[in-house]
Amino acid sequence: MQLLLDLDSEVPIYQQIRDRVVEAIADGTLKPGESLPSTRQCAVDLAINFHTVNKAYDLLRREGIIRINRKSGAVVHPDVGRPTPELRSGDDWRPRLRVLLAEAVVRGVPEEEISAYVRSALDGFALGGGGEGGEGGG
Repeated sequence: MQLLLDLDSEVPIYQQIRDRVVEAIADGTLKPGESLPSTRQCAVDLAINFHTVNKAYDLLRREGIIRINRKSGAVVHPDVGRPTPELRSGDDWRPRLRVLLAEAVVRGVPEEEISAYVRSALDGFALGGGGEGGEGGG
């Protein structure tokens, strides 16, 4: 797993790691049950402090996206992509999405462009993307 980070971004590095892992799971690069690099190895690979990686992994664990234990390390939650209560407990995506959409509107991005981008992004995700059950209910 290769994570691309923007060290000059205002987004904290731990949040970027968390976001890249979620994207890798959604697009199928990381599969349910697959191991993530250890915090130390990931820190070495990214040339950052391992506490930063640990913070990202802990956030992913609290959100139910990964599991961490001493023997197997960090692994993608085996039920990721399925609507289980454990994963749905971190269901705070709607407010975050609303803010991102508001930013696009404030910047004058046309609604059609926003809609086309959202559809394109969903179509690019291996988990749950591409239309089945994704329409309506909004």
